[in-house]
Amino acid sequence: MKFILIDKIKELNSGQEIRAVKSVSLAEEYLADHFPAFPVLPGVLLLEGIIECASWLVREKLNFAKSMVLLNTARNVKYKSFAAPGMQIEYVVTAKNIDDDSSSFSGVGTCGDVAVVEAKIELRHFNLAQSDIKMASVDAKIIESMKQRFKLLKGF
Repeated sequence: MKFILIDKIKELNSGQEIRAVKSVSLAEEYLADHFPAFPVLPGVLLLEGIIECASWLVREKLNFAKSMVLLNTARNVKYKSFAAPGMQIEYVVTAKNIDDDSSSFSGVGTCGDVAVVEAKIELRHFNLAQSDIKMASVDAKIIESMKQRFKLLKGF
């Protein structure tokens, strides 16, 4: 993903729930086209914030054992309002289950007291080496990169 949609993890209850924030800035390049006279965070990126939160829950719970944590399905996605520059989105994502190769979650993003997005999602997780053993070194690089990003998001 070109964009990182989580600025900070505020709270993480291992395998259960995560709270994270995203501050919307007019400097974000996609706002120039979405929309020039009424810039708002695109709906798909609002959903991506929920997906990113859920993926951090998976990585932390599985001790970063999988390099790939990807969206499998998104259901009951509801866009309820807009997130414009200057607003901060707080995501709360709750795990329904986290297994070795799949997981499911419900999540909501709010700006103040107003919900902007809600969704139920399922993720799948795996290592590239499962299909091609030559990819083990790529898995290791991705996992190390995710560990470093996680440290930055947690603030330690």
